[in-house]
Amino acid sequence: MALLDQINEPNDIKKIPQDAYGDLAAEIREFLVRKISVSGGHLASNLGVVELTMALHIALRFPEDQVVWDVGHQSYTHKLLSGRKDGFDGLRSLNGISGFPKRRESTCDIFDSGHSSNSISAALGLVRARDLTGGKRTICAVIGDGAMTGGEAYEALNNASHLTSNLIIILNDNNMSISPSVGGFSNYLSDIRTSDGYIQLRDKIHDSLNESLPGVVKGISRAKQSLKSLMVPGMFFEEMGIIYLGPIDGHNVKHMVKAIEAAKRVNKAVLIHVCTRKGKGYGPAERRPARFHGTPPFAIKTGRPVKPVKKDTYTDVFSSAMMKLAQSDPSLVAITAAMEDGVGLQDFHAKYPSRFFDVGIAEQHAVTFAAGLALGGLRPVVAVYSTFLQRAYDQILEDVCLQQLPVVFAVDRGGLVGSDGETHQGIFDLSYLSSAPGLTVMAPKNGLELEEMMRFALSLGKPAAVRYPRGSAYTGLSEFNAPIEEGRAEMIYDEGGVLLLAAGSMVCTAVKVRKILKERGIACSLANARFVKPLDTQLLRSAAGKYSMVVTMEENVKSGGFGEHVAAWYAEAGLPVKLLQVAIPDAFVTHGTPEQLSEMTGIDAETVARRILEKS
Repeated sequence: MALLDQINEPNDIKKIPQDAYGDLAAEIREFLVRKISVSGGHLASNLGVVELTMALHIALRFPEDQVVWDVGHQSYTHKLLSGRKDGFDGLRSLNGISGFPKRRESTCDIFDSGHSSNSISAALGLVRARDLTGGKRTICAVIGDGAMTGGEAYEALNNASHLTSNLIIILNDNNMSISPSVGGFSNYLSDIRTSDGYIQLRDKIHDSLNESLPGVVKGISRAKQSLKSLMVPGMFFEEMGIIYLGPIDGHNVKHMVKAIEAAKRVNKAVLIHVCTRKGKGYGPAERRPARFHGTPPFAIKTGRPVKPVKKDTYTDVFSSAMMKLAQSDPSLVAITAAMEDGVGLQDFHAKYPSRFFDVGIAEQHAVTFAAGLALGGLRPVVAVYSTFLQRAYDQILEDVCLQQLPVVFAVDRGGLVGSDGETHQGIFDLSYLSSAPGLTVMAPKNGLELEEMMRFALSLGKPAAVRYPRGSAYTGLSEFNAPIEEGRAEMIYDEGGVLLLAAGSMVCTAVKVRKILKERGIACSLANARFVKPLDTQLLRSAAGKYSMVVTMEENVKSGGFGEHVAAWYAEAGLPVKLLQVAIPDAFVTHGTPEQLSEMTGIDAETVARRILEKS
């Protein structure tokens, strides 16, 4: 019987003998590669934490003990070891298990993850709650070195430094190679410094000397700190009051179990520095971990996608536009937050390295940094996924819009993105961006218009956002290419009847709706809104008496979105109009294909056409 088949419930791993840990790790990697090659998902990160996750499940007891996974895209082995093996056939599909921790899925998932750098904060809250309620459970946060570039992680570390009870923080570092000499010396230090006797002796000596010879203690302390800063790894954490253990080989289960067991005995925050290799055990992922961060289905032998990735995505169009614009404008600079490949800036970086800035997972800093660049006379473009840009809402408001600085936000992955689920759907951006005074918000109908909108946004000389979806760029309606004017929509078909006023990605859907309505004998006009803010009030005013119904269409939640702004304008203007708002309900949207989710949320062409017919 395969070892993995013996694990069907939480804590079943404890039945596996130590000498079989290597075989179990190999089985888990084979299972993950096989399943993800079919479903797609996060592969490299999960292959890198197999032994780390095994060590946690051996040293802790679930669900009594609790682990908060930062981001959570590396939690697949955790799902396996907590009894969800059978769910992997439906991984990231509608009604299947999520690619991230979900409390609704299992009591072994304590925190719904998806965004970065918040695990220590959440774990610290769990620790304080445990202490106040008299609990005894062990609480652990697992955070990657990439997530440690986010400011919230340091806010939490600063707060955790005051703890007088146990919190374990595991820093998963997949960029550092392990040197045997460093590892041996570090293990020796870890053994001494985590022993109960050492900690008690250290504190006793310090207190005794401080009472009798406080001046000597200060001198000894200064000398000790200087020496330790030269010789001891992790002094940054030590000086904050957090005990540091490591670095430890993250692919050695026994060593990690020993470190976790030692850390459990300390009534302070303890950071265990673990070194792992992304993609470990699968050659293509080891060689190209970025390619296998989030992968579509692939052929196991070659690692190549089953379906060749098309090059005409909106991200590709943005990438090409940036290269053209940078060539003619030496003041153009690009900023991203650890998403160089994802947002399509790798070519820009290669050609203009001094004009490219990756600030790490620090969206707030990225926006304020861009404000500073703008004040210095440059033309910054901040390229970030929609779901991550919302973390910088305050900076958009206070640091860019308040000062009316010429910063352009390239908002990738706007709308329904599919299988990553609730934390990654870009369905709130039109609402939060259009609430910012002085920010021009645009959405292109196709790839050609995206390039033109980027050019227009940079010419405005004030804050602007261009929001576009994930996936292949729509190539339809390319014959309609009227010059872009601020706050002016583009009329595509003006044939009376119902007016479909669609924003961005919904123009493609509106074309399908128009076809359905015309087949039913309903006259239908179509306008490409282009601008979510400012609204084309000239078109809205004329539409009130010209069309039988105005239908706003957006791939965004209804609350605060394009349709509500249109409705508010009509109410304030006192113009009678039959108005239908097509938008995503005010709810978080689960994982599934974009087509399934469009139908589920009622923004697909068939559902929209049916609603129009019912209201006519």
